[in-house]
Amino acid sequence: MAETPARHLMARIGRISRAVVGWAFLLLGLAVLSAWPLSSIPRNPHWSEPDEGVTIMVESNGVHTALVMPLVTPEKDWRGTFPAADISASDRAYSHVSVSWGEKEIFLNTPTWWDLSPLSVLRIAGFGGDSLLHVAHYVRPVPTSHMRPVTVSRNEYQKLVSTIEKVAPVARTRHYPGYGAQDVFYDAPGNYTFTNTCNQWTSNSLAAAGIRTGWWTPFAGGVMKWVPDPS
Repeated sequence: MAETPARHLMARIGRISRAVVGWAFLLLGLAVLSAWPLSSIPRNPHWSEPDEGVTIMVESNGVHTALVMPLVTPEKDWRGTFPAADISASDRAYSHVSVSWGEKEIFLNTPTWWDLSPLSVLRIAGFGGDSLLHVAHYVRPVPTSHMRPVTVSRNEYQKLVSTIEKVAPVARTRHYPGYGAQDVFYDAPGNYTFTNTCNQWTSNSLAAAGIRTGWWTPFAGGVMKWVPDPS
């Protein structure tokens, strides 16, 4: 039977779709295989933790990382940038703010990683995704293996502040309810891709401040391996 133009078109679309899916999973596989060795290559290799300065924390839930900073220091008062009025539990005596960057669809509509659809993975692999800033407010967070403190110089902290301010909300930036009463999401600039992940944003922010961290850190472990476990 002769192939009709419609059948020919559908066959071509099928070949292209299979090729796109194949390349997407190939890129994902390469990212996984390269993550651990490349995360072991240091940026700012000669950095050492000072005796005095500002103590920040690097936070991880095993998949996603965040930077936890004092709410108020001489270098920055985050209350004007991330007002407690944007969260439900606005009347608590917060001492720290946790900031992370990530993909909008995953942040808002993927409650757990088991809910992550293959289509979302393919979309990010092929085209990337819009980004959000996730901000949580804490009251005197306690150091743990998932909340690791590190002291940086005041000059390094000022550089870290400047980096975060580049993605911080401005007037009339849209925000969205968080996972609970103490957190919120804000629209943020940037395109989330497999080469520019939430964890890569964390390590890029640390590196821009002059702090030692890994070179390629798409996964949380690649970030946390550079911060000593207090336990």
